[in-house]
Amino acid sequence: MESAGVWGMGVGYPMMGMGPMGPMAPMMGEMTLGPHMSHTHGYNPMGMSMMSHDGSMIGAQILGAEQIMTDAAQIMTASLPPPSTTPQGTKEIVHCKSCVLFPPNPNAPPPTTRERPPGCRTIFVGGLPENITETIIQEIFERCGEITTLRLSKKNFCHIRFVLEASVDAAIYLSGYRVRIGSSGEPANTGRLHVDFAQARDDQYEWECRQRQLQREQRHRERVEKERQRPPSSPPPVVHYTDHEASNICEKIKQDDTFMKAVQIVVTWLERGDCTKRNANTFYSMIQSTNSHVRRLLTEKAAYEEELQKAKEMMKGRMQGLLIQ
Repeated sequence: MESAGVWGMGVGYPMMGMGPMGPMAPMMGEMTLGPHMSHTHGYNPMGMSMMSHDGSMIGAQILGAEQIMTDAAQIMTASLPPPSTTPQGTKEIVHCKSCVLFPPNPNAPPPTTRERPPGCRTIFVGGLPENITETIIQEIFERCGEITTLRLSKKNFCHIRFVLEASVDAAIYLSGYRVRIGSSGEPANTGRLHVDFAQARDDQYEWECRQRQLQREQRHRERVEKERQRPPSSPPPVVHYTDHEASNICEKIKQDDTFMKAVQIVVTWLERGDCTKRNANTFYSMIQSTNSHVRRLLTEKAAYEEELQKAKEMMKGRMQGLLIQ
């Protein structure tokens, strides 16, 4: 009784979730357990029955081995998803406004294509029906991407150029499809598409231009990165004093675009001590030219400031006149 009270805990619930719930109960009731879980303990196998309030066991139905295997197979089959009715890789039927595209036989070998030219945006389409028009071709291939050029030949083929290179891959997918214009199956209204890459000079030229642009951008980035990593350089060295260089500096001092650089060279020569008794007259001429140039600049500055002041006063007078009106 003491043992029955212990095993009676849980009051009527299935042990380990393996009581007579669902079709697994017969299977579990037939399982072979070890000797430590056999009838030597005075109980039926664990989890194979229901436990009552008073600890007594309710026996499960005993089935044969064949019935157990059958039930298990049914359970496993019911848990599997239904088999796919559409084989993988099968293309779908494409319905257009004026025609219908039927996919090729999935067992047929894939259509062959030539090697893709770099930057290819143009395709060749052969096997067109005799009664096809540019409008119908536009309907078929505009789903692949925006078309820029369409050239239809009288010999049942055409060339199509897209805006994007990715559109070519979508168009190649339609190779092997059978085209039927309208609902008529006449030979003039049917055909089998053959889509392939086409060699176009415009594609080649634009691809080369893009490659050159990418190379220029790469060189620019490398140059900027190299300059950024380069340590700060010292100012360019100043040429040493010679009579020839002094005459050139005298001419450069008189010109507005080279005045600043020439004055800096003269200052550097003076700081180095290149001014001697022999060339003092040359330095005096350069300093005199510098002084004359500075005086001229100051005179021009004063004239510009005077003109600016007059313009301000004139503007002020006009504004007052407008306010008075």
